[in-house]
Amino acid sequence: MGFAERSTTNMQSPKIARALLSVSDKSGLVEFATALVGAGVELFSTGGTRRELEAAGLEVRDVADYTGSPEMMDGRVKTLHPKVHGGILCRHDNPGDMKSLDEHQIARFELVVVNLYAFRQTVAQPDTTFAEAIEKIDIGGPTLVRGAAKNHAFVTIASNPSQYASILAAIQSGGCTSSEMRRELAAAAFAHTADYDAAIANYFTTQTEESGNFSKSLRFTLQRAAALRYGENPHQCAALYQSDDAGPHSVVNAEQLHGKELSYNNLLDLDAALGVARSLPRPGVAVLKHNNPCGAASGATLGEAMEKAWAGDPVSAFGSILGFNVPVDAAAAECLAEPGKFVEAIIAPDFTPEAIEILTTKPKWKANVRLMKVGSIEPGAAAIQLRSIDGGHLAQTADDLPDDESAWQIVTETQPTDAQMADLRFGWAVCRHVKSNAIVLAKDRMLLGAGAGQMSRVDSVEIAISKAGDRVAGSTLASDAFFPFDDSIHRAADAGITAIIQPGGSRNDEQVIAACNQRGLAMVFTGCRHFRH
Repeated sequence: MGFAERSTTNMQSPKIARALLSVSDKSGLVEFATALVGAGVELFSTGGTRRELEAAGLEVRDVADYTGSPEMMDGRVKTLHPKVHGGILCRHDNPGDMKSLDEHQIARFELVVVNLYAFRQTVAQPDTTFAEAIEKIDIGGPTLVRGAAKNHAFVTIASNPSQYASILAAIQSGGCTSSEMRRELAAAAFAHTADYDAAIANYFTTQTEESGNFSKSLRFTLQRAAALRYGENPHQCAALYQSDDAGPHSVVNAEQLHGKELSYNNLLDLDAALGVARSLPRPGVAVLKHNNPCGAASGATLGEAMEKAWAGDPVSAFGSILGFNVPVDAAAAECLAEPGKFVEAIIAPDFTPEAIEILTTKPKWKANVRLMKVGSIEPGAAAIQLRSIDGGHLAQTADDLPDDESAWQIVTETQPTDAQMADLRFGWAVCRHVKSNAIVLAKDRMLLGAGAGQMSRVDSVEIAISKAGDRVAGSTLASDAFFPFDDSIHRAADAGITAIIQPGGSRNDEQVIAACNQRGLAMVFTGCRHFRH
């Protein structure tokens, strides 16, 4: 019986008689191959994959023996041969293709099991050399994957160990896979090679001197992590996608310990809450509502910080999202479990067993509160942020680097006290997370009031003062950008604010400084703006 004639059922679902296996990720390989042999499938393999299978006692035909061409150049050339790719690309219902198989004694492969060298993991290591990266660029693997995916009408392509179980179940059930399964596997295979090539292209971009922060083209891959019930509103569809370089301590990779599924808006607020918490002195708590902090505080203990953060704006805090920069303990949990308080979700490095017990048994909302463990809140390297606009995307580096306090200047006759300076630092840390125009009032490392998202800075000042109420006297004020006029200064002084921190840089800076001197306010210029649109 010739190679082309062996093991045919119907042309649309050919019986899987031969499998070519060549994988970098060998997880589940031996178990899968053992089951294939048990189903009567003949195995062909190369290099390290063949050795692993043979070590497990499986009979495997060496591709080099089959092709008559040995592996060469340290394995760079091993599967690039007509006897391999002819057996993958042949159309089983094409008489000319079948004739070529017999004429050249080419085996027909109905199953190809291939995944690619770990290029992305290799270049993620800081000590990887360019030469080492080059050797992790797979050539034969993508060719096998693409060939099998192209010919998915007749060939099943497994490009991920997670696919082994379903493929095996189909083979054990009927000896073949369905056309629908092969098409789905082909789509996954093409996505696999596209992601791989994008990683290589992005790496080479970083190796060119002229690339700077942004290359001429931007490539990124996203994997769907969750389908969401809806988007910002019930009539909008939504999903969560994970980037290929998502850090382990990101919102996307946080472990949900308790509660109902996350919504689109929950995820936005959790990300914002984590960002604010990272900026606060420890132990610190951030209370988020609609992507803006309505409360934030640091204290001697986490329980104290929690009490202060909630007291910042208790009305707005109802139904909020919380971010912690240290593990949630029993004292903080007891504070949240008090009657009249309601929280949608909490993100923290971790939760003590006592805190979990309290939060999942005491408050009325215990069944639904989402508890998200992020492991660490240490910020990573500045990332590229993308934002969609009609017809494209805007890209920028993240505003997550600490300010250089050595560049700060006290520009007024009145010098801030040590206590005022501590509150100015605190307010400045929170201010960068408030939507522009942003005004933050703080005292004793506690957010008293925030004015966010206003078209006029003086309106933001009025809102922040109104939120602070009677507590405004003796507080400090942080502004994300310069004051264009001195009207906000006089309004702040009238309310009892004692010190201000802002970037400076207005053509009216001298007028603003003069107003501070006139009213006895201390003012610090940071030289750095923190707009958040």
